[in-house]
Amino acid sequence: MRRQRILEYEEFWLEELGEAERSLILSAKAAAETAYAPYSGFPVGAAARLRDGRILTGNNQENAAYPSGLCAERVLLFYLGGQSLIPEVEALAVCAPRSTQPIMPCGACRQVIYEYEQRSRAPWQFFFAGNSNLVFRFIKAETLLPFPFVWKPF
Repeated sequence: MRRQRILEYEEFWLEELGEAERSLILSAKAAAETAYAPYSGFPVGAAARLRDGRILTGNNQENAAYPSGLCAERVLLFYLGGQSLIPEVEALAVCAPRSTQPIMPCGACRQVIYEYEQRSRAPWQFFFAGNSNLVFRFIKAETLLPFPFVWKPF
């Protein structure tokens, strides 16, 4: 039996998005400015908007004892998880100001994003940006990782 999965996402220019989305993306971009990325020279920032409108951020943290560092997405999501805020998340943005195209999460981050969205029991919106004004928007984590590792059903 042959099956097919379709990857659906939208492309926007930053100016086309609403104020809440622009603010979220710009918060991720600002978070990248304080990333600790002395080895890769590739700072990345992430920002999550909670249902009450608060925006919390994280950024990549590298270490000389590679692979001890973490990507921006996991730094932020693990913090939110530790603070019991995952059910409050409604949108996540990731920005790499040195990338010529919208940055996409690595495989490990896609798995964490998928599982945390499942834990929240509500779909999130995802925005990915680089140094241009082009933004990719995905409407659920499954489109980022169509075949996730599932230890137990959520």
